[in-house]
Amino acid sequence: MSAVACAAALALVLLGVYAFPLPKPSFRALYAAVPQDVQQRLTAFRRRHRKRLSCGRTVWETAAAGSGDAAVVFLHGLGASADAWFLQIEALEGRFRCLAPTYPPLSSWEALAAGVLALLDREGIRRAHFVGSSLGGLLAQHLTRRAPDRVAGLVLGNTFAPDEGIAARARRGVQVLRWVPEWAILAGMRRNARRLLGPAAGTGSALVTAYLIEQTCGAIRKEHVLARLACLGRTFAPPDLAAGTLPCLILESANDPLVEAPLREALRRAYPAAAVHTFPQGGHFPYLSEPDTYRRVLADWLPAR
Repeated sequence: MSAVACAAALALVLLGVYAFPLPKPSFRALYAAVPQDVQQRLTAFRRRHRKRLSCGRTVWETAAAGSGDAAVVFLHGLGASADAWFLQIEALEGRFRCLAPTYPPLSSWEALAAGVLALLDREGIRRAHFVGSSLGGLLAQHLTRRAPDRVAGLVLGNTFAPDEGIAARARRGVQVLRWVPEWAILAGMRRNARRLLGPAAGTGSALVTAYLIEQTCGAIRKEHVLARLACLGRTFAPPDLAAGTLPCLILESANDPLVEAPLREALRRAYPAAAVHTFPQGGHFPYLSEPDTYRRVLADWLPAR
């Protein structure tokens, strides 16, 4: 075989490896084990509350609901999108104006924070309570440090304080995963959902598993994963809340498979004045696995409208 033919054959093999299509399961198949009423609520939420907003050259997909002066901004984690918060927004939209952005593939905390603040300006929201989970909890901390005057309260759910060890692992992950085909990255995330994150959710495992798998079937792409990992690879000093001047609530799960006990303890040390609620079996997504308890704790902590 000639060198040209060998090169062509190798190119075809590589094209096949990298162009492997993503699965396209139907909503009905994905959510078959989820209660029918929850399926209907998610479908209705997406139909009513999805919104596209342009901030400069960047388009943000958002979920927006409610009205009034008091606002709550929900910030999702690495493997999710804005509609992960549908059960919480549904419960709070009668009391608060609710906004949840889906992060575009922006690879720094500064860019994400600037985008979120631009969304608030676009929506006429001066101050808000920020509820961040996992990666979103770090973004909420960065926002509080960058623009404390825009933050009325801080809820840190299933997250951790900025940590150099995690940042170093994230940087290594970016270096490796940039060479891995998209389908393989997302297949690994689906496997993680089935084997780790779903089972940790206990009675809510069907919803958590279905939602996370749906995300990896086209809702998020390789560029989103790499950008979010790049953010995790950047550390910053946490905001100083030691004086207790800003209301802060820490939500954690005793069985969180991604945020283990040492990271939870470090977060409590970073914010010693924060109130703390622990879900015994909430896994990494208690807002989906134990939505009623999460809603009650959040609603009791937020100020009356």
